[in-house]
Amino acid sequence: MKKIDKLVLGSFWGPFFLTLGVVIFIFLMRLLMFYIDEFVSKDLDMATFGRLLFYFALLTVPTALPLAVLLSSLMTFGNLGEFFELTALKSAGISLTRAMRPLLIVAIFISVFSFWFNNVVSPWANLKGYSLLYDIKTAKATLNLKEGIFYNDLPGYSIKVDKKVKASKESTTGDLLKGLVIYKQATNGMETGNREIILADSGRMYTDKDRTYLVFELFNGNDYQEYTDNNTVSYASDGTSKGAQFVRNGFKNYRLVISLESFGIKRTDENQFEYHEYMKNLSELASLTDSLRKDYKNTSLSVASTSRQYYSYQFKADEAAKFQKAKDGKWVDSLLRKQDATRPDFAQTALSQAQNVLNYATSNVSYLAEKEKSVWKYQLESHHKFTQAISIFVMFLIGASMGAIIKKGGFGLPVLIAIVFFIFLYVLTIAGDKYAKDGLIWVPIGAWLANLVLFPIGLFLMQRARYDSRLFDKDVYIIAWGRLKQKWAQRRQQAVTGGMS
Repeated sequence: MKKIDKLVLGSFWGPFFLTLGVVIFIFLMRLLMFYIDEFVSKDLDMATFGRLLFYFALLTVPTALPLAVLLSSLMTFGNLGEFFELTALKSAGISLTRAMRPLLIVAIFISVFSFWFNNVVSPWANLKGYSLLYDIKTAKATLNLKEGIFYNDLPGYSIKVDKKVKASKESTTGDLLKGLVIYKQATNGMETGNREIILADSGRMYTDKDRTYLVFELFNGNDYQEYTDNNTVSYASDGTSKGAQFVRNGFKNYRLVISLESFGIKRTDENQFEYHEYMKNLSELASLTDSLRKDYKNTSLSVASTSRQYYSYQFKADEAAKFQKAKDGKWVDSLLRKQDATRPDFAQTALSQAQNVLNYATSNVSYLAEKEKSVWKYQLESHHKFTQAISIFVMFLIGASMGAIIKKGGFGLPVLIAIVFFIFLYVLTIAGDKYAKDGLIWVPIGAWLANLVLFPIGLFLMQRARYDSRLFDKDVYIIAWGRLKQKWAQRRQQAVTGGMS
């Protein structure tokens, strides 16, 4: 490896990894801010939270790679231009394209890596990440009793505490609770409402070592129970029992154990999420697209034959042939008048059949439209396996060319330019996806829209950079504006002179 290659590569890797890490961090913060309400009060352990961040960090890599390549290549050649190293290279007979060659090879390798990542790692990370996120969102909040408010998230119980006294850090028996009211709700058979009430002067609440059971240790109270005999008891219309007996049991120390099975995260079957196009690799997307196309074609061809069941025929084939030979005339009205009173009303029957046919056609149109949209979604995701990889190469062309033109390094102007081009790429990608999913444009055009627009820009900037264009030098535009004003003033003066003569 020559020294020029070492120089360029050494200037590239630092900003590349730094930018990649910053972009992944920003996207993870966006995830946390978006789902912050789902994470609080769920008592997530660090292992679960770490797995969630790991999966979504992997998902941001394909999006972060183009920006990282754009900014790092821009900063690399901006620094080389700012310290006149590019000028020295050109004076030594080394062209700009030769100086870009090592980074060009790196960009190609990163593009290949991005394609492999999108095809292999991203579907796996999407499946794991979104299934875990769904389990977290559907998990119940942790037990949090508040003073003076009934807590009803424990299935079958309603609990109120008048006052809570925080326990010391060394205590293993939990907080001290005063003035407890516990309603035990019955929901079996005809029994509804509160069938057992526990009142206690004080108590403590804690969980076992495995956090599978919640223990209430109650002191100095009474347990009120409604005892019923299913053979003699009857129920009123409002659900209250007739003939029930009430039993009161006093206690000095009572332990109530409640299962926490309904709390915490329960993992669902990941196969429920595999239908989404983001969870598929390229071969699976191609297979599904082919199956959906065949289904769409078969359904379209079967609409005409299936719709025959919604039609009825008044005459037999031979009678219909006789009427077909007749000419239109008064015989039609006379024929209708001769119909028996027992015959159904033809107009009402025709209207009913027309409505049935319309409903059948409408449902088929909706079904085929949704099927076609599914085909477009799978096709779009298949193209994105390639477009995200090619966008890295496009961003390299723009970044390296812009850096050689502006000749500014650091995190000032290069960061601003990189963000502008990245937002442009992102907006074009979103717009192309939307138009493709809605069927407004051909799917390959929508998928490749961003690259089709930005690739010519990259080639143009490369051409300008090779000839040391002063494209972003404000003095060039100031001088051009001054010349334009001078020519305009001369034309006006010539017009005035011509008019006077």
